[in-house]
Amino acid sequence: MGWITAISIWLIPLLIAFILMYGTYKRVPTYETFVEGAKEGFGMAISIIPYLVGMLVAISVFRASGAMEFFIELIKPALQALGVPSEIVPLALIRPISGTGALGMTSDLIATFGPDSFIGRLASTMQGSTDTTLYVLTVYFGAVGIRKMGDALKVGLLADLVGIIASIVIVTIVFGI
Repeated sequence: MGWITAISIWLIPLLIAFILMYGTYKRVPTYETFVEGAKEGFGMAISIIPYLVGMLVAISVFRASGAMEFFIELIKPALQALGVPSEIVPLALIRPISGTGALGMTSDLIATFGPDSFIGRLASTMQGSTDTTLYVLTVYFGAVGIRKMGDALKVGLLADLVGIIASIVIVTIVFGI
């Protein structure tokens, strides 16, 4: 077993042990503090369920209604002119909304076109270059009760757009079409 494997196996248990020992040294009631944190975490998880359900329903309606396919067909000529495969558009649209949905789409693209294909490389790069902005805002802002998230939404979606464009440009430069 290599030393990196040994470090990766022992890092989290050692970190937890260090935190517990440090808390004991500082005379913090570690077990009681842990239980209080767990109670707060459970309450927070319950409070964000409506936000998650709403987001998942919106995703399902968008896909099931045919709106995604309509949008892709609408922009297909522009994508072809830019040399961007239209197969990647659903991933670009879903990634800011759902990490799990985007990962499923990435897996499907890789299974269909292969990991060494242009689309497979582009999907992998896009998956790593963007974030689940709407999910993050829904969960974290909803958990702390922030209702006005307009600026954070704009910046997050702009960052996702930059990540998508950068993915396309870099994969095209490095791997070609």
